Amino acid sequence: MNIQTIALLILVPLLMWRVYARLKRMMARQQSVMSRHWTGLAVFTAMVLVPGSELVVQQPASIGWLAVGTAAGIAYAVWGLRKTRYEVTPEGYFFTPNARLGMLVAMLFVGRIIYVGLEIFVNQGTANTLPRFTDSPLTLICLGVFAGYFGAYSAGMLRWRYAMKKAAAND
Repeated sequence: MNIQTIALLILVPLLMWRVYARLKRMMARQQSVMSRHWTGLAVFTAMVLVPGSELVVQQPASIGWLAVGTAAGIAYAVWGLRKTRYEVTPEGYFFTPNARLGMLVAMLFVGRIIYVGLEIFVNQGTANTLPRFTDSPLTLICLGVFAGYFGAYSAGMLRWRYAMKKAAAND
């Protein structure tokens, strides 16, 4: 074992722990801000469309894996929105997502990104070609689940806020 391998063995669990701690704080009660929901919808939609546009041209057979992951993520988000606690207070609109659902999706994606990064690191300096992000069906599924979940969750939050706005206008 060389020093780089030892450093990776120490840093990867530390990185996973820090990501987990950060995500745990983010999965608490939050104020619903429309601009954040719109941004989330745009970013996570782009996370599917950008690799999808590359796959259509270069690997048309692989786009199915991205579509399957995205469909699973959207279905998972519908379930997650049902488990979300919504609050309307004089201070504003608040929601508390189900922490386990969001953490599972996010950690799955982060774990896959770290694995791809380690694979690239291990293959440096060898005759092996470096893998692209869209080469692995598992990576495409993880990306689809992640982007589908958080994109659909953002869309669901927008839907809720517009329903609250409509209800307030009718009162």
